[in-house]
Amino acid sequence: MYDPGRAGPTGAWSVAAGMLAPVAEAYFGERELTALLLHAGAGWPAFAAELGAVADIGYRAEGTLVAALTADDLAEAHRLIRYQAELGLPIEALRGPAVRELAPLLASRVRGGAFAAADHCVDPRRLVAALRQVAESAGVVSVDALVVDLYTIDADVVVVAAGCGSAALTGLPVRPVKGQVLRLRAPDGQPPGFRHMIRGFVDGRRVYLAPRSDGEVVVGATAEERGDAVPTAGGAFELLRAAIDLLPELSEYALVEVGVGHRPGTPDNGPILGWLPSSGPRVLAATGHYRHGILLAPATADAVATMIDDGPPAAAWAPYRPGRFTQRKEDAHA
Repeated sequence: MYDPGRAGPTGAWSVAAGMLAPVAEAYFGERELTALLLHAGAGWPAFAAELGAVADIGYRAEGTLVAALTADDLAEAHRLIRYQAELGLPIEALRGPAVRELAPLLASRVRGGAFAAADHCVDPRRLVAALRQVAESAGVVSVDALVVDLYTIDADVVVVAAGCGSAALTGLPVRPVKGQVLRLRAPDGQPPGFRHMIRGFVDGRRVYLAPRSDGEVVVGATAEERGDAVPTAGGAFELLRAAIDLLPELSEYALVEVGVGHRPGTPDNGPILGWLPSSGPRVLAATGHYRHGILLAPATADAVATMIDDGPPAAAWAPYRPGRFTQRKEDAHA
């Protein structure tokens, strides 16, 4: 396994909040993707229990709370909540008092929202450390090196799971989408004053707040079609303003980190899983997971293992083969 990140945090996972939220993140026009996310989410409890026997991965099952600050925010939130409910997803619309009952420290002017009890979260940094530990125990050898040419690798099968780096290795249309994320810490080593993952609609802005049991709160995230890794004052300001407007207590928390990561996006925002058409049964791509890399990780691993053994992946993966982009170009040309 080539893993250039062993010397320190790299990749989108190192700044990700770890939301396992196929319900609250179901979005208009993404029914096939929602089906895949639900498939992945269903496997997470067993996966978390198995890894949890090895190390604490920060897995939390308290659900996701949607909170809308103003009347306009509530209208926007309700439009999405109605769509999610129409799909048959387990989400419950709530009035303002019911939202604040679940998170009493929310701003008093929160107008309403929803609760998705089936959405969970995990700490990606703890998760990756645990996965590395398990892999090493199983005899996997890690090489701290950056691969620049797949054909220098002496292997019968090569799995490309390189995030944004997959484009240079495979020619697939994977692009970096910059995201800035803040990490806060509660005073005096106390846990945060809320326990649910919170997705906020705040004066036309979106923000999420992910609490950790050790007192950390992850605040995110911006989305910029840029490839640089420079944190900006404007990005940090927008996140802090939205977070504090929604949960005023956060103004007393320490700001301990400003991080930048790059989500591996694709033209249709869907992942890519399958054998590269030009490589035959040798190069298998598992990339382009965009905002859902942590949620899709166990399902992706299962699918990759199945395909290497010459089996078909779960049906939910069918729309996400690598060849779909080539086919669309041919159809457009015709």
